Amino acid sequence: MPTSKQPDGREIRVLDRKLEVREITAENGGHTVRGYAAVFDTETDICGYWLEKIAPGAFTATLRSADVLALYAHRTDRVLGRTSSGTLRLSEDEKGLAVEIDLPDTTDGRDLAVLIERGDVKGMSFGFCTRKQTWDETVTPPKRTIEEVELYEVTITAFPQYPETEIGLRSLEHFRDERRQHDRQGGSTRIAARRARQAQIERGIG
Repeated sequence: MPTSKQPDGREIRVLDRKLEVREITAENGGHTVRGYAAVFDTETDICGYWLEKIAPGAFTATLRSADVLALYAHRTDRVLGRTSSGTLRLSEDEKGLAVEIDLPDTTDGRDLAVLIERGDVKGMSFGFCTRKQTWDETVTPPKRTIEEVELYEVTITAFPQYPETEIGLRSLEHFRDERRQHDRQGGSTRIAARRARQAQIERGIG
């Protein structure tokens, strides 16, 4: 199964619907693209391993401080914008992570303006690390809710990649290990309590 491996435990998720280009307008001689890189409370099947959704507010903390890149096809040598320079603007609304990119006057920028208008390029995704999450294993497949992320980049892409699953699988296994450890500790506590009660009974009988 193909995976997209990223450094530092990063994951990639692709918006599984058509990129919503609200408009492409000439501004200061260039073009501005608007859309969404992620939507809230929409379950996605991660390669059959689990169902996943992003909780509202997952980007709130990271948007306060992160210097996020806008890329083409996740390639750091094809930069389209950056939050610190003001050419990439990100915000959360009731729907998800809204993106606004002032495309550069470069080959990529000019080509993308044409390709998006034509409908040839219509995918978006984002690269992130999970900071807070919950798992629900009372259902099959398990459900993962991503509650907080550290955002690194948003991408315009014509070829949505497979979601990177390796990091998520390690996260699920870590959750299971913690639960097993909790269950073992709980079992040991219950056994110790039963032994203490039995000892009290025996002392009372004696």
